[in-house]
Amino acid sequence: MAKQRQEMLFGIRATMEAIKSEKEIEKVLIKTGLAGPLFQELFDLIREKGVEYQFVPVEKLNSLDQHNNQGVVALIVPIPYQEIEEIVPELFAQGKTPLLLLLDEITDVRNFGAIARSAECAGVHAIVIPFKNSAKITPDSIKTSAGALYNIPVCRVQNLKTLARYLKKEGIRIIAATEKAEKVYTEGDFTLATAIVMGSEDVGIEDALLRLADEQVKIPITGSIQSLNVSVAASLMVYEAVRQRS
Repeated sequence: MAKQRQEMLFGIRATMEAIKSEKEIEKVLIKTGLAGPLFQELFDLIREKGVEYQFVPVEKLNSLDQHNNQGVVALIVPIPYQEIEEIVPELFAQGKTPLLLLLDEITDVRNFGAIARSAECAGVHAIVIPFKNSAKITPDSIKTSAGALYNIPVCRVQNLKTLARYLKKEGIRIIAATEKAEKVYTEGDFTLATAIVMGSEDVGIEDALLRLADEQVKIPITGSIQSLNVSVAASLMVYEAVRQRS
């Protein structure tokens, strides 16, 4: 796959306008020691909107742009996020049985990319991630996904619990993968409209989100290591849905 070219914006005013217009920004790089009223206005906006930022040496910025960058470079999300509230009705309108993947606090971009690759291969209709505490679409996650992130919709929401309630009202069952479950994942019913929830390897799925699940299932572990990599676990779950729907 060709290397993903990172789209960038240079300068304080250009970055401010991008944030105000709600352009998807991965991170804002700021020259260490930058000051002044215009920068302060930008910095206040960055914090107000919760945009990720990092202070870097001027040499880092100059390596990205030799022209007048004013000490600010904004890295733009290379693939736009989509709206799950638009995708779900369209799937039903097309007569499809939705298969969605909800990722709860999965922060490693390589796991995210690997999950996206398996999900795209399995025909998952969309991946949903929260705005906070989640890996995002970046050149690294795109590379790990082998380009799958170009082909599968990724949606971001403020709150996965609110989303789960919305999906249930739309007739989509929530199946949570958790070691707390008694039922093995092959005994779960993936034939109906389904949203599979995967949690992080260290803390799992948030309890409040887990309680919203219509079904809880586990992947049996018989070895001495008590957990699978989350991308492997997600692959098993989505391909169980493929098996049952075949």
